Amino acid sequence: MLQQATVGDHILELVRAHPECTLEEVAQHFPELHWYDVYIEVKRLSRSGQLRLIHKSVLSTITLHLP
Repeated sequence: MLQQATVGDHILELVRAHPECTLEEVAQHFPELHWYDVYIEVKRLSRSGQLRLIHKSVLSTITLHLP
């Protein structure tokens, strides 16, 4: 039986396809989710070592990278 992909799986897939995308771009890619829900999942992926968050001082941009 196939498992259904999680939001985290979709985020990782998007970051693989678009390296160095911003948190805002990821949130816009999932209009069915609230921005905060995407942020919480991105933070969880970061804490688990699956994703790196790079904070840039220019307009407080957060760029996502794979480890």
